[in-house]
Amino acid sequence: MKVGTGIGGWPGKAWEGAKRAEAAGYDYVTCGELAHDSIVTMALAGAHTESIGLQTGVTIAFPRSPMVLAMEAWDLQQATGGRFVLGLGSQVKGHNERRFGGTWSPPAPRMKEYIQMIRAIWDSWQNGTTPEFLGREYRYTLMTPNFNPGPIDFDPPKIYLAVVGDAMARVAGEVADGVLPHGGIMTDRYMREVMLPNIRTGLERSGRTWDDIDVAVSGYLALGDDEEAIMAAVDGFRQPLHFYGSTRTYHKVLKMHGLEDLGMKLHALSLEGRWKEMRETITTDDLLKLCETCKTDDYPEFLGEHREYARLVGWGGPRDTPEQAARTAERLSRIQAVTTSGIPRGLEF
Repeated sequence: MKVGTGIGGWPGKAWEGAKRAEAAGYDYVTCGELAHDSIVTMALAGAHTESIGLQTGVTIAFPRSPMVLAMEAWDLQQATGGRFVLGLGSQVKGHNERRFGGTWSPPAPRMKEYIQMIRAIWDSWQNGTTPEFLGREYRYTLMTPNFNPGPIDFDPPKIYLAVVGDAMARVAGEVADGVLPHGGIMTDRYMREVMLPNIRTGLERSGRTWDDIDVAVSGYLALGDDEEAIMAAVDGFRQPLHFYGSTRTYHKVLKMHGLEDLGMKLHALSLEGRWKEMRETITTDDLLKLCETCKTDDYPEFLGEHREYARLVGWGGPRDTPEQAARTAERLSRIQAVTTSGIPRGLEF
């Protein structure tokens, strides 16, 4: 199993985390796109590393044109020796319109076209094919020599797609190389009952199989060395839950676990700006309905038994002392040694 760890903050410093991760033996680093640009972050990380994979997790797609992002990803793939993976996400309507000043339309069909156009652009650069992508949202029919960077000596970047809804999961299965389930509010039950079946539907539509797609580990999981640490980790899920639970887009996850009323309370409090009260509204019992628990030493075995569908996992550990560093390195190697089929139980074909 490939293991990644996150980097972030100001891009001028974030590369230091990538360099440490490479030295520690991680397979890839990933970065989000909250207050800083993911492409700039990965460009600097790539310039200061030699072998570690570089995956945005995620780059927000719709505020950028497919051509702009295709160019940036192409340049990064060439500059980093083929180490770049473009992770895409749609964001929600409010952020697209009110934060980015952009437009909104049904996100799943739009994302499908977005990825198809990027691939058409790359194909014209790599193989000289005629630009003739015609979609409802995006069109690509012009490429002249001055604007063609030409082929690169590596495969095109893989495109991973963040998912939280059934329609986007189908798009991921149909046109993406990998799936990044929304870690902020995703449970194992929702993953298995909604995400994975719809990913399979998308794979079937495009004549592909589970071998053609990388799925990342997902599901609220509290890790700790002992019971006290595990419960502290459970409590830590209040932060993402109160944030994502405030948005009705994600209430389908809560509803599955009998927590629809909690979602409505969180949404109502968020409209009044009562963010502290939102955290206090979430009980430990609520969290335990969503969370699985596991001792850190048992995590590799847990992955092999309970995340058989996944080939990617994000994981980190303390390295503040030589003892901690040695223990984290040992655990990292054990996780990397886990072999999974990449095929969800019950969804073989």
